[in-house]
Amino acid sequence: MEMAGLFKYLYELLVSSGLPQLWVDIIALICAGFIMFGFLAVVALFLVWWERKVSAHIQQRFGPMRTGWHGWLQTIADAIKLLQKEDIIPSTADRSVFFWAPVIAFVAAFLAYVCIPFGKGLIVSDLNIGILYIVAITTFTVISLLMAGWGSNNKYALLGGMRSAAQIVSYEVPMMISILTIVLFTESLSMMDIVQSQAKIYQWYIFRLPFGPIAFIIYLIAGTAETNRTPFDLPEAEQELVAGFNIEYSGMKFAMFFLAEFVNMFTVSAIGATLFLGGWQGPFLPSWIWFMGKTLFLVFILMWFRWTYPRLRVDQLMEFSWKFLLPVSFANLILAGLMKYSKWFNW
Repeated sequence: MEMAGLFKYLYELLVSSGLPQLWVDIIALICAGFIMFGFLAVVALFLVWWERKVSAHIQQRFGPMRTGWHGWLQTIADAIKLLQKEDIIPSTADRSVFFWAPVIAFVAAFLAYVCIPFGKGLIVSDLNIGILYIVAITTFTVISLLMAGWGSNNKYALLGGMRSAAQIVSYEVPMMISILTIVLFTESLSMMDIVQSQAKIYQWYIFRLPFGPIAFIIYLIAGTAETNRTPFDLPEAEQELVAGFNIEYSGMKFAMFFLAEFVNMFTVSAIGATLFLGGWQGPFLPSWIWFMGKTLFLVFILMWFRWTYPRLRVDQLMEFSWKFLLPVSFANLILAGLMKYSKWFNW
């Protein structure tokens, strides 16, 4: 386990306590999990506030201003309100499926951070199949949305869940191919290896012409669809589905879906920064500042998309994936393979 800062301090403290190695590992992982949970909770609260401010400024208004300085307490007030609301379960709902759907959504979003490198050595576990693990674990989001739609016993929720499953599965294919384009050059699935292969700015994969920018654009578009955000937010199309798969949820269960959406947006941006923007690599500043800066820059782009583009029709959404993104991503992967294994040039 590679650790830095607080993780390293806790681990060394436990080792010096004389506990058996098994208990040291278990307690260290639990502590790391709680620290990561607290960090992601703060990040999600910040992103909710930030999106409100970004959307407001794009629409030439102020956004939250009354609760705290520039409204920074507004999201905390909303969280307290949701915690106090009654947890209502429809009488005709499948209670077990209805209950576990938001739990699976949030846990899947949380588990992806096991192998995301936040800085030099600042990673919970550097798995040798890191990017494959992240893609696999985040796929559980599809199951949770289907469970929410089915368990609610509501036709609008079911339509929202089915739309979301179709959309995520469709856009996962070009996303995976764009990720494979990077794996082809790094020859490793480890997130740390991918970062270390981009030691210099000119080695960042977004700058490796011509396949790098194409793979990055495909990843960004597919990532926007994966997180169900405009212009790909058909699963939550208010004018058609009255909020979609989460319409029957209230209180903390609704908050868990909401929290998972913003955590997933941060996850997509963190993976994008790692794969294409050099991850934590950068001069002068601490590595974790570079990582957070690049990640929040991509988060801002996703927010910019949401408040700029109109929503697509569902047939346009599916056709764009299967008839445009998929062929382009395959062609880009083939081009990258030719560049890698030919003598065109050597990176």
